[in-house]
Amino acid sequence: MKLVSWNVNGLRACVTKGFLDYFNEMDADIFCVQETKLQEGQIELAHGDHYIPFWNYAVKKGYSGTAVFTKRKPLSVRYGIEEDEEPEGRILTLEFEAFYLVNVYTPNSKRDLARLDYRLEWEDRFRDYLLMLDSKKPVIVCGDLNVAHAEIDLKNPKSNLGNSGFTLEERGKMTDLLASGFIDSFRHFYPDRADVYTWWSYMAKVRERNIGWRIDYFLVSEQLKGKLVDAHIHDHVHGSDHCPVVLEISDLT
Repeated sequence: MKLVSWNVNGLRACVTKGFLDYFNEMDADIFCVQETKLQEGQIELAHGDHYIPFWNYAVKKGYSGTAVFTKRKPLSVRYGIEEDEEPEGRILTLEFEAFYLVNVYTPNSKRDLARLDYRLEWEDRFRDYLLMLDSKKPVIVCGDLNVAHAEIDLKNPKSNLGNSGFTLEERGKMTDLLASGFIDSFRHFYPDRADVYTWWSYMAKVRERNIGWRIDYFLVSEQLKGKLVDAHIHDHVHGSDHCPVVLEISDLT
């Protein structure tokens, strides 16, 4: 079973930069995207008849938003932690027979950390939500979590300490989430692999020189540890300031 997650930073723009070529090449069982930045009816996506699409649009136009394309029909779909509670379209949960899939675009605390308090409160609610789901059946979480957890997860940790996405508070929330029963699938397989990132600034030569951050993840319930097969970061794929991440897991039925 293959799952893909990609922050496309505007799906309409990404489609003009090879999104569908990659989508079709991967032939994933479930393909999740974040930062769709569109409203209902603003895109006609040729994703094939064998995929069922689900969209969570932000109220604000051209902002945030998540989507999931799945080959298997879910038992239920939830938009946000509580129905209609997330006006930014950041969480999309699909329930399947053997697991929950949660596609998430975590709020950015902003360059001046103006949204840090909101971010930390949101993290607590999100963790509680995942634990509630995990008490029922295993959970797979994917998306842009907007945090580099450890120093190995970004090129310049010393100069970025305290910056948005690398504050002690945000990193602590990720530590708390993992300690509550979740596995960072990439670090599970590659605990010491450095210089592998999922996001790069659009500033000149930054991606060329691989000055990046690993802020896109697949996290899985501890219950699924024995089912994990591999995890990949497709940093050769362009089309966004993020690259796709991939999880291979034994079929969950």
